[in-house]
Amino acid sequence: MRELVPVTIGAAAAGGLLYREHKIRATAERLSAATLETLLNAIDANDTVTGAHVRRVATYALILGEAAGLDERTLRSIERVALFHDVGKLHEALTDIFHDTSKLSPEERRAVMTHPQRGAEVLAPLSAFYPDLGKGVAAHHERWDGTGYPRGLKGKRIPLTARVVAIADSFDAITHRRRYSHARSFGEAVQAIAEGRGTQFDPELVDLFLSAPVQQQIEKAMRHANAPQKKRRNRRQGETERGADVTFRWRQLSTGPRARDRQR
Repeated sequence: MRELVPVTIGAAAAGGLLYREHKIRATAERLSAATLETLLNAIDANDTVTGAHVRRVATYALILGEAAGLDERTLRSIERVALFHDVGKLHEALTDIFHDTSKLSPEERRAVMTHPQRGAEVLAPLSAFYPDLGKGVAAHHERWDGTGYPRGLKGKRIPLTARVVAIADSFDAITHRRRYSHARSFGEAVQAIAEGRGTQFDPELVDLFLSAPVQQQIEKAMRHANAPQKKRRNRRQGETERGADVTFRWRQLSTGPRARDRQR
């Protein structure tokens, strides 16, 4: 019996150590998610146009990802890449370019093409918690045929998250006015995505994007995003809040397993 005492004490100590490590890890994960939420708020504060753009892209990307039958973890990764794909545009070297009203010069175009890599560098400190985030952000302007940037990745060498976001990003860019292009209709945007099948975009994802059920959801989401944002009163909390939005949920909103997955 005496020999069992050291073993029992050792097991208890090991269990306590594992518990403390788990608690430290959980705290760090909550902090990293809160950091991303703060960064998203910073995007809104710096440029409301970009803030609205990335949320629309996240909405469209999730519709496409869900239609593809992707698992919950991959969908959350797609959402994060969509929400932060343009964070590199906040760099001081690019801010003035995106807010200027004149046409882009060749030099400015080259500078703009650095924003995917700049974004990945901004997100690099969080790679331990979100290893796919920086890779997806860096690759969202790669093309299926290998002529994209910054690395010229081709086909399925492009991360899946980036391939999904690329379609959603292009669709939103076409349907909303930018300094170098006018907004075009839903039908024109759909046609442009179809024309990019197998060259700019993953052909299988394009086929799915063009399917009737996905088109219906995208069109509905587009109408909702373009409608005036009505404020409503939260009677329980007595606070004014905006309508439903795609954002980070690092706080515990519910205790169900699906809710826990969405916070990862």
